[in-house]
Amino acid sequence: MTESRNLTIDPRSGFCRSTSIFYSKRKPIPLPPNQSLDVTTFISSQAHRGKIAFIDAATGRHLTFSELWRAVDSVATYLSDMGIRKGHVVLLLSPNSIFFPVVCLSVMSLGAIITTTNPLNTPSEIKKQIADSKPVLAFTISQLVPKIAGSNLPIVLLDGQVINNSLRESRIVSTLDQMMKKEPSQSRFRERVDQDDTATLLYSSGTTGASKGVVTSHRSLIAMVQTVLKRFPQDDQNTFICTVPMFHIYGLAAFATGLLTAGSTIVVLSKFEIHDMFSAIEKYRATFLPLVPPILVAMINGADQIQRKYDLTSLSNILSGGAPLSKEVIEGFLEKYPSVTILQGYGLTESTAVGASTDTLEESRKYGTAGLLSPSMEAKIVEPDTGKALGVNQTGELWLRGPTIMKGYFSNADATASTLDSEGWLKTGDVCYIDEDGFIFIVDRLKELIKYKGYQVPPAELEALLHTHPEITDAAVIPFPDKEAGQYPMAYIVRKPGSNLSGNELMDFVARQVAPYKRIRKVAFVDSIPKNPSGKILRKDLIKLATSQESKL
Repeated sequence: MTESRNLTIDPRSGFCRSTSIFYSKRKPIPLPPNQSLDVTTFISSQAHRGKIAFIDAATGRHLTFSELWRAVDSVATYLSDMGIRKGHVVLLLSPNSIFFPVVCLSVMSLGAIITTTNPLNTPSEIKKQIADSKPVLAFTISQLVPKIAGSNLPIVLLDGQVINNSLRESRIVSTLDQMMKKEPSQSRFRERVDQDDTATLLYSSGTTGASKGVVTSHRSLIAMVQTVLKRFPQDDQNTFICTVPMFHIYGLAAFATGLLTAGSTIVVLSKFEIHDMFSAIEKYRATFLPLVPPILVAMINGADQIQRKYDLTSLSNILSGGAPLSKEVIEGFLEKYPSVTILQGYGLTESTAVGASTDTLEESRKYGTAGLLSPSMEAKIVEPDTGKALGVNQTGELWLRGPTIMKGYFSNADATASTLDSEGWLKTGDVCYIDEDGFIFIVDRLKELIKYKGYQVPPAELEALLHTHPEITDAAVIPFPDKEAGQYPMAYIVRKPGSNLSGNELMDFVARQVAPYKRIRKVAFVDSIPKNPSGKILRKDLIKLATSQESKL
């Protein structure tokens, strides 16, 4: 780190020639010196000037800060009495809810590990995660119990409703409501939890494709919380709308942990519906709206109608993540919503949602940028083929190092070794350059993920599924650009001789087996899939083919 060396760092770009490292231009974040500290204790020990922590947008039910911390203590006591211990994994399968953070904070306070999953995932997708992470307990809602029916996991119901006889089974051991009524015990069994211990196990497609468990420590979460605090100083007047999914690092970072520390109020929508979001902004006088670029574009396109129907005058900041915004989008938005500031962020599950950000409108007007490096973050730009570190305005793979970087992939030494080097550098899989002012620009992705409405879709997973179809010889899946979704999955298919398989039949075949956001939405039949000599699909060739054919239509 910079403090321990006498380095010559260019104050404008943050680049040091002797180390080939870019250092953050933002003020470093302090980490607590106490090693025996869990993220829940750290958050609860902050001064909370705010009164209301969470509001359910649909029902108006809310949790004050004092009710929240009482609930966390009660649930932790109940879990401890059940025998949940440090290192145990607990599964949380739920849509957004004001109780989502209660579960996360309770589990982590014990030194147990929370693993979340997408409620849209199919039973087979969830089964894979359960087989990999080996949870000892599951929290879910009645409606989603069938998705974990084959797991034999003990279940705690978040909604407390036993809706039919099939749910009156021995596997339902309690409800969250019962747990929250328990008297917190100061004498409950407590194990020493260190900052280095694992807190969360979130599943990410990483830089390759198959979903892997990202092992994140309490220290990384504490560092993330400190980073969030730096961006949003304590202000009990701020109200955030939570539409981004809490099971994802973006939602978990911002809402289950980070923004609590600022004393803000968080209005929770159980699922994203654009008109519900606008109604909630109006009703609760929201000031901050985190979203992904396709929603921002929809707000531009429908601005006149939206502003006639809803009062959005309380809104002061939009927080956009998922992809950098173009000049047209930024200026188009500011023209329609002149009193709103656009802030952007770049991060990965593997970096606990931290990496780079624009913290002012002036920074966001560096059009196309992902922002300046986050506090205490270091970066390298590396030539992928040679491993050579590059300088200012040179394009290569972005590597990141800092306190929020993951410990590794769960039970996957090979994937960890290919993504994290021995010096702690995370290879992001994003092709970038850093300009003379220290701003990061993402040029392309080495990793082959498709970004559909902010969700990550690994092509390799869909290709493996397509190869199971009896009438398919070969398949490739690419991102197809789309104004509303950002990108969607398109499949190139080689049919077996004599097959009359149609595009619709193929899309139905995939749709039956994957979450809605992973569905194939366009199909083209070809004689062969272009590949390099080692057999790797030449996706760029297929993307060029798809977009050039579209432009001719």
